[in-house]
Amino acid sequence: MPEPRYVITFGCPDRTGIVAKVASFLADAGGWIVEAAYHTDPDTGWFFTRQEVRADSLPFGVDELRKRFAEVASSLSAESNWRVEDTEVRRRVVILVSREGHCLYDLLGRVAAGELDVDVRAVIGNHDGLAGITRAHGIPFHHVSFPDGDKAAAFARVRELVAEHDPHAIVLARFMQILPPELCAEWAGRAINIHHSFLPSFVGARPYHQAHRRGVKLIGATCHYVTADLDAGPIIEQDVIRVDHGDTVPDLVRKGRDIEKVTLARGLRWHLESRVLVHGNRTVVF
Repeated sequence: MPEPRYVITFGCPDRTGIVAKVASFLADAGGWIVEAAYHTDPDTGWFFTRQEVRADSLPFGVDELRKRFAEVASSLSAESNWRVEDTEVRRRVVILVSREGHCLYDLLGRVAAGELDVDVRAVIGNHDGLAGITRAHGIPFHHVSFPDGDKAAAFARVRELVAEHDPHAIVLARFMQILPPELCAEWAGRAINIHHSFLPSFVGARPYHQAHRRGVKLIGATCHYVTADLDAGPIIEQDVIRVDHGDTVPDLVRKGRDIEKVTLARGLRWHLESRVLVHGNRTVVF
């Protein structure tokens, strides 16, 4: 098992002395830095960093570290843009699904293999076709029907089920319902979506058929945070795969699903490892 670590992340207005201040703070406390990353955005004048510290190098726990680091954050004008996480706290995840199961199958397989060390607390679906595979992994499945017309009651039930687990991430694994603005706000920075990267060129139904008719040469996927601005939230990860004239529509769909699985798994891992810092509608991924 990896040694326990504390992860400090924050963004603040850029200026001289930030790195020295953080390093001095940790050194004075006896902190042993094992990983450090920095980035300055010249367009916004903003500074970002992620620091990993050996937990056993400090004479106090994570709560005391948060308390002490709050003063440093305040002095750097990073009051609302900093976090201190303990890697020993297992990350809780709730997954939302519809009919397509490729992303769910992939995530459950990674968890079962120990490749993705997370606690999947529940899977919620607006169809029940994925209940069997979910329960086979020992995970509760909740079916919430979404009737045509007024979906407020259904989303209220989903909200209630998710809130029971206070998850670090709510994963929309091809969940084909548009979250209402109030849920987007409540889950801001935790709700993660995956979709094909044809948008905005091929909007609506049967995007792979549209792309095939246009003779596209690249298909891909985008993993991003969910916002009220549909499919336009801060991007965490993207990837592409080449296709050619010999590929049929089913070939494109299969390859698209492959790239969606990998892209979602990467994006979720980086989120849970506190490697993603959001600033406006952009991200820094360390």
